[in-house]
Amino acid sequence: MEAISEFVSSINGIVWGVPMLIAILGTGLFLMIGLRLLPLLKLTLGFRLLWQGRKASGEGDIPPFRALMTSLAATIGTGNIAGVATAIFLGGPGALFWMWCTALVGMATKYSEAVCAVHYRETDERGMHVGGPMYYIKNGLAKKWAWLGTAFAIFGALAGFGIGNSVQANSVADVMNSSFNIPVWLTGLILMVLVAAVLIGGIKRISGVASKLVPIMAISYVSVGIIVLIINAEAIPDAFSLIFSSAFTGTAAAGGFAGAAVWAAIQFGVARGIFSNEAGLGSAPIAHAAATTNSPVKQGLVAMLGTFIDTIIICTITGLVIITSGAWTTGENGASLSSLAFSTTIPGGEYLVTIALSLFAFSTILGWSYYGERCVEYLFGVKAIIPFRVLWIIVIPIGAMAQLNFIWLLADTLNALMALPNLIALVLLAPVVFKLSRDYFRNGENS
Repeated sequence: MEAISEFVSSINGIVWGVPMLIAILGTGLFLMIGLRLLPLLKLTLGFRLLWQGRKASGEGDIPPFRALMTSLAATIGTGNIAGVATAIFLGGPGALFWMWCTALVGMATKYSEAVCAVHYRETDERGMHVGGPMYYIKNGLAKKWAWLGTAFAIFGALAGFGIGNSVQANSVADVMNSSFNIPVWLTGLILMVLVAAVLIGGIKRISGVASKLVPIMAISYVSVGIIVLIINAEAIPDAFSLIFSSAFTGTAAAGGFAGAAVWAAIQFGVARGIFSNEAGLGSAPIAHAAATTNSPVKQGLVAMLGTFIDTIIICTITGLVIITSGAWTTGENGASLSSLAFSTTIPGGEYLVTIALSLFAFSTILGWSYYGERCVEYLFGVKAIIPFRVLWIIVIPIGAMAQLNFIWLLADTLNALMALPNLIALVLLAPVVFKLSRDYFRNGENS
């Protein structure tokens, strides 16, 4: 087992190494330039379309608003709390700047993913709309590329059981046990029952729950974060100065913080940013393919908001709370660093982080269940959906009680491998995305 773990670890070091980070950022930058900064210039339009998208209009299964909430349910997770803290612990405050850069070019990636997902989606034998990287590879590229779609579906289905299921259940069980002394088996059982109740209804029930849960948990977390920042208002200017200066000069050792070079800020900022918003991994377009819309571009404009909300808003709140509170110099890491940052300003702040982490992880399990289901359907047909859901539910309590070091490593590796077929497809299909975008705005359909 140790040999297998070392082998996977070596693969992980390659797939999450510098070439992959450059590939993801490079693809995003290529798409942003090709789109002539459209995702940044049309941000306001995106929010307007999101508001209008609360009601269904066009072909599809769920309103555009619910499609984004389903995507955010899977995206907003431990990365927004533990991931940001880890980036700052390893790369210093400057890592937050590089997370922002990752998000800005990631908006172009997420936009393009959704445009392709809607443009190349199919209707399965149940009459449901299905799409995502495996479908836009299959329907948009030559037959010689078809194996990439199959590879993506395999990586996505397997990664889901780790990064989107057992790891999340384990995180919830761990924090609930440490904060409230709730037995891990009980947390696993409760999660299993709650997830099962939602999964029975398929994408419509998942999106319905996500459309209510995600706004509440996101707004609540951001609101508490803003309260902390108001209390620490005097430290905010210095925090921004530290973020920008250390992004290019590195961070000197301070307190329990060991110091970090510029390269560490870039590496960990980019890596944790991608882990948090998933731009380029190809997961989000699976949800957006189900949206009720006749315009791929409209859904793309809605989809890109996911990266903005996840990283520019939520991750920024976490990062600023950690920096302004001074907790980043204590030597703490991960979720415990975020807990310390909140608790030093607000009494009981650690419990707020525990509850937020639990809700974020629960929503991730729901969102990723849909991603995994679509990947399994692509590989084996609709007959595999019910067995997949049963297995998904069974894994939750097992994950809550298990030691998951190897599972986390394997899932993280598979997660990166998902990006490879997706990035290749996005580059090859970029001319289609550019043309659809030009035609949409030339015809004045954004009015």
